[in-house]
Amino acid sequence: MKEYNTLDDFNLENKTILLRVDFNMPLDKKTLDILDTTRIKQALPTIKELTQKKAKTVILAHQGRPGSWDFTSLQKHAQALEKILGKKVEFINDIFGEKAKNAIKKLQPGQIILLDNIRKFPGETEKKSAEEHAKSELVQNLYPLADIFVNDAFAAAHRPQCSLIGFTAVLPSCAGRLMEKELTTLDKIIKNPEKPSTFLFGGAKFSDTITTIQHLLKNNTADNIILTGLPANAFLKAKGIKLGEKNEKTLKEEGTPEQFKKIKEILDEYKENIHLPIDLAIDKNNKRQEIDIIKLPTKYSIYDIGTKTIEKFKKILSNSKTIFLSGPCGVFEKPSFMKGTKEIFTFIANSKAYTIAGGGHTIAAIKQMKIENKISHISTGGGSLEKFMMGEKLSVVEALRKAKQTLMIQQK
Repeated sequence: MKEYNTLDDFNLENKTILLRVDFNMPLDKKTLDILDTTRIKQALPTIKELTQKKAKTVILAHQGRPGSWDFTSLQKHAQALEKILGKKVEFINDIFGEKAKNAIKKLQPGQIILLDNIRKFPGETEKKSAEEHAKSELVQNLYPLADIFVNDAFAAAHRPQCSLIGFTAVLPSCAGRLMEKELTTLDKIIKNPEKPSTFLFGGAKFSDTITTIQHLLKNNTADNIILTGLPANAFLKAKGIKLGEKNEKTLKEEGTPEQFKKIKEILDEYKENIHLPIDLAIDKNNKRQEIDIIKLPTKYSIYDIGTKTIEKFKKILSNSKTIFLSGPCGVFEKPSFMKGTKEIFTFIANSKAYTIAGGGHTIAAIKQMKIENKISHISTGGGSLEKFMMGEKLSVVEALRKAKQTLMIQQK
């Protein structure tokens, strides 16, 4: 039995549902048109189920943050949802004023409205407990008009913000289908992955990756950790390998001496489980050149893993039954340095392992290669996925758990 309620736990017919989704989209800077509707598509299973079961659906979402160029109205989001869903979606230019409340009261079974950008309410982004947020104007105005709160915003599940957790303190609450799928899938690979399990970390950041790697190895979740990109460079440096002034400068911008000390400790304890590149690709006068690790340091920028490393990593991946992928292997935006990412990602996509991918740049690379249909599960989470991988509790999940316990007590 799940620690939180799902849509299966409620009769939805003729009920007014407050549905919190993550429609924070990439927009065109000039026109503010939506460039990619993936997040709308990912919320469709929940929205369709609510309409099919004759619920009255009130959607809450955000776009950008106050002060940023992409902080805008959700009118275009409503139009995009309507087009994809093939069903009328009414946009309400209000959040919890009379216009919004009247629209909610007039809703008929099977109908959908989308309220305006929830972050136009100043108290939305304040970090508070669910009980504190429940006293806000937003919650106090909307909750009396609703029967159930459904949270389907996994990508924002790490944020203790008003519309994400405030309603759980005053309404019967549950996870939507996307939230449920994310939590079930990630729970499985963290607690009970099919072995051998391999976790590959790449990309242009490494500070959070250190804690994640330590957590995965300490709990015996990962059999193998493969490192590419900046995480690989950080671990090579901690091992005592000089990478060259340019590359060391990039690492110093993000890493602290304490972090490199921690990496060294992880390497000493788990050296059999951590796999680092044996050759790298450098950008020598705008041309790709591969060099062995023993030829370091270099005055040129390291932009990818080399051919020998690709073959080494393929052997480890070929024996894996669970593969988690986060971060490209190099600067894949530059065609000359796409090789590592393309070969490793394609190999993973074609493997028989259960495969999970997460992170913005990872998904962008997967889409560019058109292999998204070959990955078992693509996670919508960024920050929430990172926190989950580190073993940290997610504010939204904790609020949903508490809401279930409260409901069970009330039903007794």
